[in-house]
Amino acid sequence: MNNDRFSRRDFMRTTSLAAAGTVAGALAGQGKAATGPVHTSKILNFHPKMIYRRLGKTNLMISEVSLGGHWKNRNAGRYWDSFANEQVPADVAQNRTDVVSACIDSGINYLDITTAAECLCYGEALKGRREKMYVGADIHNLGPRGSDRCNIKDQTLNVETCLRLLKTDYLDIWRPQAKMAGKLGTNQLNTDPEVEALIETFQTLHKAGKVRHLGMSCHCRPWFEHVLNKYSEFEMIIFPCSAQTKVKGEVPMAANTKEVNPGHGSDQTQSIFEVVLENDVGIVTIKPYFGGSLFQATYGKVKFPVMGVGSKTENDIARLTLQCILANPAITASVPGLSTVYEVENAARASYTRSLGMAAADKEWLMEITEQQWANLPAEYEWLRDWEIV
Repeated sequence: MNNDRFSRRDFMRTTSLAAAGTVAGALAGQGKAATGPVHTSKILNFHPKMIYRRLGKTNLMISEVSLGGHWKNRNAGRYWDSFANEQVPADVAQNRTDVVSACIDSGINYLDITTAAECLCYGEALKGRREKMYVGADIHNLGPRGSDRCNIKDQTLNVETCLRLLKTDYLDIWRPQAKMAGKLGTNQLNTDPEVEALIETFQTLHKAGKVRHLGMSCHCRPWFEHVLNKYSEFEMIIFPCSAQTKVKGEVPMAANTKEVNPGHGSDQTQSIFEVVLENDVGIVTIKPYFGGSLFQATYGKVKFPVMGVGSKTENDIARLTLQCILANPAITASVPGLSTVYEVENAARASYTRSLGMAAADKEWLMEITEQQWANLPAEYEWLRDWEIV
């Protein structure tokens, strides 16, 4: 992404305002209805080195590096799905508590959850300090990925299960996971009536005080554009973004010339960022590391518990990747999965040091590795090619 000059200027201005006790909402999140300056006392877990951005019309000020719900499991997989009898193992609970503590100390203030196991673990980790983090949640196998579940009864159960497992009375954001991919007009994507059932569910739960804001996660860009243009109720969306992602319509440059359709069904006639900014919708991006496959040496090999601080090479890749993604001012936050306290601290430094810019040699090194791993995406992540040009 070729917005380094823009991001450095914005960062310096934001930092100077922070020193005076305010952060500019218009700079902390790009939107046509951006608010004025926000006093730092209004920002959860404010840290003077962290950059905060406005999450669209939610008006929440979110740390640009936030916490994804996934982390390494005992089989070296990327996430935990469920626990027998809803009992969190002691070592897992301690790990998540330590990670959340490090996030709070680092100025990270948003947590994004997608499984029942994650709800249970983070419920334990947030015990006694729920107000320290904004929580966006949904349980993927209870959500609207199945048409038979796209009704008020089942989606109310989805949200109430999240609340029960998290041991909380409310979600800051309910961000159901839509059907992930497919062609418009097929049963591979949610229909308008199914979307309207989600909106009605949200409105009912919102009136009951159980959900504050409405978001959506999906892997299909044309569907997202359709939904956002038709339904103003959605305040934020979640989609993949990596250092390989290019913005549609940028002035052609050496690092932004891949204006090709990869053949996976994506409509590349316009940038989704245009639609999102026009509708003042916040953006949280996932999969910064290609589901972990960016790290060739350890992908599928390192199991929980992850020990030590990791290799310098992979730490540098992780930090530089986040800086590359966050150079796009339309993005509110990236939410990497973080398995250790050190990974939290390393990710936070991506924001702390972004004002320094990226050395040409570092950028060249990062893009070489990114290109190599992009060319060798695992089969389960081939769908990410739909998100190369956005």
